[in-house]
Amino acid sequence: MEIVHEYTKPRRDFGRQCLFSDRSAELLADVPPDPNLAQQFMPKSSRVQALQCSRDMSEHQVNTERFESESCGINHVEGGWPKDINPQEMEQTIRFRKKVEKDEGYLNSIMHLGGIIGHCVGQNNAVDIYQKYFENEELQDEIQEPPSAKTINVFRDPNQVKRTVSCLSWHPDGGRKLAAAYSCLEFQKASADMSTDAYIWDIENPNKPEMTLKPASPLICLDYNPKDSHTLVGGSYNGQIVFWDTRKGSHPTDVSSLEHSHRDPVYKTIWLQSKTGTEAFSASTDGQVLWWDVRRLSEPTEQLVLDLGREGNLDRALGGISLEFEATMPTKFMVGTEQGIVVSCNRKAKSPAEKIVCTYDGHHGPVYALQRNPFFPKNFLTVGDWRARIWSEDIKESSIMWTRYQMSYLTDACWSPVRPSVFFTVKTDGVLDIWDVLFKQNDPTLSVKVCDEALYSLRVHENGRLVACGSQQGAATILELCAGLSCLQKNEKSLMAEMFEREAKREKILEARQKEMRLKERSRSEQSREDEAGRDAADREETPEQLIAKAEQDFFAMVEAEKKRRKEREEEKQQLSS
Repeated sequence: MEIVHEYTKPRRDFGRQCLFSDRSAELLADVPPDPNLAQQFMPKSSRVQALQCSRDMSEHQVNTERFESESCGINHVEGGWPKDINPQEMEQTIRFRKKVEKDEGYLNSIMHLGGIIGHCVGQNNAVDIYQKYFENEELQDEIQEPPSAKTINVFRDPNQVKRTVSCLSWHPDGGRKLAAAYSCLEFQKASADMSTDAYIWDIENPNKPEMTLKPASPLICLDYNPKDSHTLVGGSYNGQIVFWDTRKGSHPTDVSSLEHSHRDPVYKTIWLQSKTGTEAFSASTDGQVLWWDVRRLSEPTEQLVLDLGREGNLDRALGGISLEFEATMPTKFMVGTEQGIVVSCNRKAKSPAEKIVCTYDGHHGPVYALQRNPFFPKNFLTVGDWRARIWSEDIKESSIMWTRYQMSYLTDACWSPVRPSVFFTVKTDGVLDIWDVLFKQNDPTLSVKVCDEALYSLRVHENGRLVACGSQQGAATILELCAGLSCLQKNEKSLMAEMFEREAKREKILEARQKEMRLKERSRSEQSREDEAGRDAADREETPEQLIAKAEQDFFAMVEAEKKRRKEREEEKQQLSS
């Protein structure tokens, strides 16, 4: 027998019925402006943007069919023992080994193989000993080849609904693994069936991820711990900080509480160089920089509000998009904001107001990438619109070097860890640009069309030879650079130091010249004001009779001048007619 229960609900509980009719417009509410909100308005410095109306050009490429392989394991069972010997019994195996070691055939085989192995070992040692005499010659031959890059592997998002690769991180021990975070940052584009998983890939197996990380909210950033290769920290879309220990499985080991986390998505997390190796800090568009200890993520250990007024007002704080921390300068760090301003901070300042040291303003849009040069930490690279800029800490008014405006938006950039003059940028047209400022500054040394969709993330391996790029459709591509772009050249450090110093001096001279011109203009305007004030005072001191006489004199002088001008014009006409 089927039991049926019917749920009823009165019509009045559904709310007011919608009745549509044609009628004239009427004012239902009038909200007057609030003058207090104008105090929170932050004026943006004006800039000139040049645009060019030209036809978009596209580039196509053809790739060979990819071979799909799968890694599988087998169960190994110990064998090679006689039937009367049980491998589990230690006494029987020891007795059998001693018997075999006394056999003449076994001794002869070992002596014969020992000679062959000794010859091979000696040959390898000889090559290693004399290898140093050919290093310079091989390096010169490799560097003379034209710059090039080739695709090694492509790791695609295994989910049906593709997501953007928002962040990449290389495994610190050898870089045989690559961690990738996936999320959708387009406004209201995330669907309900979109996966939140992040993956750890083996760079030799693009068919299946080695491990799946399962956060509660999509990850925007993910970073390996440089001191412990088994731990990772990530920032999620809901503002939480997530910590993993890969030895304990795919689920997070610890997650920060929502009450003490960021209020907006966490765009960047970086590990700090601490004794315990468990400290990290994060930045978000809610205007906060928070420090964490992954051993206890219940609340942050420290907080900084990016309020340029140094009042700690979160309503006027700048949203953080990128972070920079250099281990050689443990007290300093930099934050790139979505307002196009780079904020330099000092963590060990005495008061919160003194933690914000200075700012660098030079981009039209959010600063998506911010990194110091690994060889010259005083110089750092930023990307925030259609160009990349190189700055010096000593010059706050302007960058010392910059690229020309590109046709596509730049989304990420980083320095080469082995060459001080090389940096990389990715764009929304799917192109990876490799710049060598010692070779040329106006155009990239090498441009590689990685894919047809936009590129949003970039990470270079510590050896400088492998570059990982993440695309909008969830594909992480690994490219291998030629030796000329991944090997340190002769005198490159000294030449780069001279270039940075020369450009910094040039900017200082130009800035001093501009200050001098502004002072002259200011003094000239002040002098003109004083002259006008003096003339007004002199006019006020004259009597009315003197003013009338002066006006008459000026009038008759103008009349005489006009008569003289007309007389000269008539004489010229007579000469022309004659």
